[in-house]
Amino acid sequence: MRNDKKVKLAQLRHWRIRKKISGTKDRPRMSVRFSNENIYVQFIDDAAGVTLASASTLHKSVPDRDKLAANAVSAKKIGAIAAEAAKGKGISRVVFDRSGSRYHGKVKALADAAREAGLQF
Repeated sequence: MRNDKKVKLAQLRHWRIRKKISGTKDRPRMSVRFSNENIYVQFIDDAAGVTLASASTLHKSVPDRDKLAANAVSAKKIGAIAAEAAKGKGISRVVFDRSGSRYHGKVKALADAAREAGLQF
C-alpha cells in the first residue's frame, strides 16, 4: 500500500473516532499521538477549545528525556508523567482518544500506566 494511502486511511480513522468523543471541563479528552520519534499527550477541553495539561518526551520537566523514544517502555513513563500533570490540574476522569492508532503495544502501555497512576477512563 502506498504511503499516501496509509496516511489518508489513518486520517479518516481519526476523524471517525473524533465524531464520537468530546472532552469537557469535568472530563477532558486525553489525546495521545505518536510520531516516529516522540510521544505527545494532551488533556483537552473541547467545549472551550483549550488544552488543560500536556506531557511529552520533549518536555523539559521529563527526566532523561534524551533517552526516551516512541516505544512501549517510554510510553509507560510518559503515561505516568501525564497522569501526574493531570492530577496537578485537578483532573481525575478523562475520555481516551487514541488518535486513530490501534489499541495495543505503545498505546495500551501508555493507557495502562495512566490508569495505574490514578486516572479513570
